[in-house]
Amino acid sequence: MDRPKSYHMNKTRNTLHETIRAQSVELLKQHLAAAIDLHAQTKQAHWNVRGPNFIAIHELFNRVSEQVETYSDMLAERAGGLGGVAQGTIQVATKNSFLVPYDLGLADESQHVFAVAGSLAAFGQSVREASVTAAKFGDADTSDLFTEMSRGIDQQLWFVESHVAPSA
Repeated sequence: MDRPKSYHMNKTRNTLHETIRAQSVELLKQHLAAAIDLHAQTKQAHWNVRGPNFIAIHELFNRVSEQVETYSDMLAERAGGLGGVAQGTIQVATKNSFLVPYDLGLADESQHVFAVAGSLAAFGQSVREASVTAAKFGDADTSDLFTEMSRGIDQQLWFVESHVAPSA
């Protein structure tokens, strides 16, 4: 059974007002669901990529998935530190992720690169927006966390997109 959005916050000595903490927890939970989905998408690509550049792209997708998994931990731990409850099950992630579902029929390396790049770009845009949102409601630390993630996701996107042949 799903809990309502206004569920009870755990007690903490964190000095942010409870309203700000609750807003941050909701923002963090949205992105935790998407980060778990993004991690699974990059592992799907890692396991199933085929093509002449297999080993390079296979290893790249694994490194991207590890970085995204680190972001999942950061999101969940910040939510917990604010008195919230991290909701990191596959069921919650599937229900709440804002990412486009990954096409399970992909095998060609260029298709996987395109799909992973699209998911990274969507997640990157959302964490940039979340950084602004958190700053507006008064949580500079959560804003900073999202900014840090944005820089990292942009770097991962660059690595993935570097496997696309330049246009003439």
